Amino acid sequence: MLELAILGFLYDAPLHGYVLRRHIAALTGHVRPVAESTLYPAIKRLEKAGLLARATEPGAVAAPRHVLTLTEEGRQELRRRLADPGQREITDENHWFTLLAFLRHLDDPAAQAAVLRRRLAFLEEPASFFYDGDRPLAAEELDDPFRRGVLKIARATSRAELAWLRDTLASLEAVGR
Repeated sequence: MLELAILGFLYDAPLHGYVLRRHIAALTGHVRPVAESTLYPAIKRLEKAGLLARATEPGAVAAPRHVLTLTEEGRQELRRRLADPGQREITDENHWFTLLAFLRHLDDPAAQAAVLRRRLAFLEEPASFFYDGDRPLAAEELDDPFRRGVLKIARATSRAELAWLRDTLASLEAVGR
């Protein structure tokens, strides 16, 4: 998720490390704060792999600043990850939102639609946070108001996402015609 966010934000424009960190925190920080001890090793891995480049600029007031730029290999890698996301990127909401934030960089509407169809299929499967044996429980079956709340909130979120997915798929398919 972190590497995808780094590649995605740098696809748009070169950024200073601290600005990149702020962007990533805005996207994912409510769930997973981005520590420097996590971000900078990831940047170094991507740089070593040839996916991004680092240039040094003089600082306005203090020390020199590093500007990160995506290489052509990095742009290709981002598009590859967007076109063929792992199962976790489809099923985990936080990973999904990170993927979705950059899916516009995948230029092919049919490829975008294929990713959205995978998420749609996942959301259409019967599921719950709570089960009676193998049977998913509905909110109305629970006496616990807090668990019922979890399921009602999840149901409302899922309905909104399903409607958005269906509308967006219809738009993408209309472009393909």
